[in-house]
Amino acid sequence: MPKLIVVPTPIGNLEDITLRAISVLNECDFVIAEDTRTSGNLLRHLNIQKSLVSFHIHNEHKILLSLVERIKQSNNVVLISDAGTPAISDPGYLLVDACIKENIPLECLPGPTALIPALVVSGFPTDRFVFEGFLPPKKGRNSRITAWLNEPKTIVFYESPHKLQKTILQLIEVLGADREICIVRELSKKFEEHVRGNLQQIKNHFDHSEPRGEFVVVLKGVSKKDISNDE
Repeated sequence: MPKLIVVPTPIGNLEDITLRAISVLNECDFVIAEDTRTSGNLLRHLNIQKSLVSFHIHNEHKILLSLVERIKQSNNVVLISDAGTPAISDPGYLLVDACIKENIPLECLPGPTALIPALVVSGFPTDRFVFEGFLPPKKGRNSRITAWLNEPKTIVFYESPHKLQKTILQLIEVLGADREICIVRELSKKFEEHVRGNLQQIKNHFDHSEPRGEFVVVLKGVSKKDISNDE
């Protein structure tokens, strides 16, 4: 019986791959990958040879139905993304949904994702948090940030290096310069960095240090006391 297995892959350090993930990759019929070049490098590192099918944001609607049919004719098929867990701010949701509708069994292995390590090292409350993925590139961006004015839960989102400084300025304009923040750069990689402070301090840091790499932004939620004072 066919099965789609969602397999998280390392977000940086290739040694973060799990033994179970390696086993599943070895035993599957073929691998559905976001970028076959990136995934090909990972498989070569693991000494695994498998057929790779490209599935990404630019072709997922076009090939979805044919891909589901191919899965039906197979046994175990693996879905991976370039880094982390597929469908978490990466392609994969549409395929998972389509397989459910076609009664194709699903399995998702536990494994790497950038948001949880960043949340933990931020030092902010972890019992309740909001994950926002990537902010809208233009329309709706400011309204999304405005919605955080009275959000008591810790907020986590991803940001690209070329938008980071602009985002920090927007956060200051809407939320105020004193809001506490932690920015985590290059998780699990050689130059991993954690920058903590209020928004003004973080702005000053990146005014003198060009943002490079991949970023996870963690905002501290508003305390009940502050919400009461605003009211």
